[in-house]
Amino acid sequence: MATTLDPSLPAPSQTRSFVTIFLIEMWERFGFYGMQALIVLYMVQRLGFDDTRANLVWGAATALIYVAPAIGGWVGDKVLGTRRTMLLGAIVLGLGYALMGMPTDNTWALFGALSVITVGNGLFKPNSGNLVRKIYEGDDSKIDSAFTIYYMAVNIGSTFSMLLTPWIKDYVDRHYGNHFGWHAAFLVCAFGLVIGLANYGLMRSTMRHIGSQPDERPLHLGHLLLVLLAGALLAVGAAVVLNYETLAEIFVYGAGVVLLGIFAHLIRSSDRSERSGLIAALVLVVQTIFFFIFYQQMSSSLTLFALRNVDWNQNLFGWHLFTWNPAQYQALNPLWIFVLSPPLAWIYTSAGKRGKDLSIAAKFVLGFVMVALGFFIYGAAGHYAGVDGKTSSWVMIWGYGFYSLGELLVSGLGLAMIARYVPARMGGFMMGAYFVAVGISMYLGGVVANFASVPRNLVDPLKTLPVYTALFNKLGWAALVCTLIALAVLPLMRRLSATHNSHATQNGTSGH
Repeated sequence: MATTLDPSLPAPSQTRSFVTIFLIEMWERFGFYGMQALIVLYMVQRLGFDDTRANLVWGAATALIYVAPAIGGWVGDKVLGTRRTMLLGAIVLGLGYALMGMPTDNTWALFGALSVITVGNGLFKPNSGNLVRKIYEGDDSKIDSAFTIYYMAVNIGSTFSMLLTPWIKDYVDRHYGNHFGWHAAFLVCAFGLVIGLANYGLMRSTMRHIGSQPDERPLHLGHLLLVLLAGALLAVGAAVVLNYETLAEIFVYGAGVVLLGIFAHLIRSSDRSERSGLIAALVLVVQTIFFFIFYQQMSSSLTLFALRNVDWNQNLFGWHLFTWNPAQYQALNPLWIFVLSPPLAWIYTSAGKRGKDLSIAAKFVLGFVMVALGFFIYGAAGHYAGVDGKTSSWVMIWGYGFYSLGELLVSGLGLAMIARYVPARMGGFMMGAYFVAVGISMYLGGVVANFASVPRNLVDPLKTLPVYTALFNKLGWAALVCTLIALAVLPLMRRLSATHNSHATQNGTSGH
């Protein structure tokens, strides 16, 4: 069925269209982060993996999950349509989380479910972001603000799920036995996708005029079947990669070589007017790779640190407020982002109106400074630990606060960077390429987390504490090095942005 806009009907407002994508993104992230909160602890505590294997399996899984959108963006642009591909991805994701909820502890069952999630994310992620870009195409200030609020959707969904799924796991274990808690929590993630799809169905009219060219044509069943078959083959391949560490390394580093090759080809073959924007995007993508190495610590080294070396009792002025589950500390990240996103979006919009908005490159510099402060706070945990080797929960709260502000300044603008600097005709594909970069750094983050992997026989918190704090201090210094690199390339970024904007003005567009 064709979905072209009926000229007799008024076009929905940008805000209504944005809210539709905002909500399905929120529920999709509810599912993903609910699973992420538990996955490393599930492998360590339930499946008996050692820290090293759990970190590398999750690093490889997140690499696959983020690399897959490179293909999904092309499917959305050229084959099924951006809207249709996003919806298909949401359905596949729901199936993947449902498979995680099957009551079995078989390792291949885990790898199979993660592989289905990989395919679903590949179809969903680049196309949801590309729809936001299409809604606000041509207005850079609104794009930055919209993607900051869009990023908040991620964190609304993840806040609730990261708090909820660990609680459900504990509740079911207490009342129905230890075998079912993990899987009940994973089923809740699948339910989030059901709600998201139902909500989109109710609001789909607001998106009838937004999409790529295939969305405007009747659905081609042959193309759909080919996409489903290719997805099934990719899922099988991903499951094999997750089981073999060497294959995972070859895949991830090979993806890095391919990514650089793609950028080199596009820069060489593109019009001169597009070249400066693509070079600017490449510089920022490299910085993004550095950032996500820090990001991956949340679900790996920081979660295991919370398990072993954090006092789960949250106290204020001597009063006991509540008790955390170690997996729930990850929810501090989206909670902080939820608090910080609206004022930051307002600052971007207000500064843009006055012509004083900081460049994305300058925001990256500030972001790395905040990340460094966050990890130095974690590194200082040893100074606040008791005789039992457990540090205060406040270390986690303030560390996540500074880190999350850094994340908003770097990762929150990653998609806006693609929207601003990349030509619209390759928007979906380049959204996917951005996620390839994220995937590479996710795997590298798992490798870094293994510098703090604790042997199974080391259970004394006084001995595990210095292992973690040493890693966090090194990451703080690494973030400062990234700050210096980002500062060093600022003059280049100013020249590239000026050239890009000059060509855009000559072509009668804004940012494209």
